[in-house]
Amino acid sequence: MDKLENKMQYEYAIIQLVPKVERAEFFNIGVILYCKSANYLKAEYFIDPNKFDLFACAVELEIIEHYLQTWVAICNGDPKGGAISELPTASRFRWLTATRSTLIQSSKVHPGFTTNPDGTLKKIFSEMVG
Repeated sequence: MDKLENKMQYEYAIIQLVPKVERAEFFNIGVILYCKSANYLKAEYFIDPNKFDLFACAVELEIIEHYLQTWVAICNGDPKGGAISELPTASRFRWLTATRSTLIQSSKVHPGFTTNPDGTLKKIFSEMVG
């Protein structure tokens, strides 16, 4: 039996907070995971208050929270995410992971295989965000 026979391909990116875009400094605050065959798109985030106070004190936490809640709404296809939420799942993932120079960015997209997208999201989140 092929080891990949029962596994689904997924893609993920790390969500990064970039307090000063011109300095290109960031810290990881979340993960977004997409699995086409499971029609799965989910983002999870956490902003460590200590890191935030050290690196992003000039940024208002409420603004960042609002942006992140919008990312989650887009993942869920929730109308609160605006017009992007109406796009197909793959298009929403591509839009969220597109290169941008804003306070919230994503890493490059990385692939993998899983039998459990939720479990994989939690594992990557634990490893990359903490």
